[in-house]
Amino acid sequence: FGYDTTDLAAIRHRIIECKATRLLYVVGAPQAQHFAMIFAAARKAGWLKDPVRAEHVAFGSVLGEDGKPYKTRSGETVKLYDVLSEAVSRAYTIVHEKSTELSDEEQRSIAQAIGIGAVKYADLSNDRIKDYVFNWERMLSFDGNTAPYLQNAYVRIKSIFRKAGINDAEYKADVIKFVLPEERSLALELLKVSDYIEQVERSLEPHRLCGYLYNLASMFHSFYEKCPILTASEQDKSRRLALAKATAQVLELCMNLLGIATIERM
Repeated sequence: FGYDTTDLAAIRHRIIECKATRLLYVVGAPQAQHFAMIFAAARKAGWLKDPVRAEHVAFGSVLGEDGKPYKTRSGETVKLYDVLSEAVSRAYTIVHEKSTELSDEEQRSIAQAIGIGAVKYADLSNDRIKDYVFNWERMLSFDGNTAPYLQNAYVRIKSIFRKAGINDAEYKADVIKFVLPEERSLALELLKVSDYIEQVERSLEPHRLCGYLYNLASMFHSFYEKCPILTASEQDKSRRLALAKATAQVLELCMNLLGIATIERM
């Protein structure tokens, strides 16, 4: 059987037997015409009709530094397993140099989260329909729009609560009144999270959520630098801890939606 008959049988099965209401085909952009014809045929057959939706979630190619499809030096297609293994290995080298006080087991666990998270985020943070250049240094950097940058913001918040001797899971602040612009800006940014999640659910463009997370992490770092927490007065400390906790919660929620692990130490 050819692709056409197989895909038509599959779409019929998913709609009639599985009672699916939204079908997402995550396949490369070059297959756009193929799926357009499959969906048109399914509509003519009377299977694909409102409220059922079928969508081709197209994506671009991963390119090497030379601007050509990413391949090994010998010209073979790179295996995902090898990419992830290399990412974890490179992350371990970084963690081993930065976190000498942690045990080797902890370092390897952290490297696993950083390495795999970096690869996922590098892919998801780009507009999925566009090609992008695969670059190890950029994706594993702790600066810029990367997974390690987001993970580092989460680690910083966890560290603040540890130093304060407070269990952040149980922490509750009194009535909060924001005083400084950095506090207000961060609070307003946190309120946008549901809008971004709903937007991504509709558009199937995860890079929009990545952009929101990067902006949130950047705003938190700016807030942290200009609004001392541990050395602040009790009133200031209370509301700033509340903001820090809310930021960690939003980071964890959204990173989990993207399939990226959070870590508490780095």
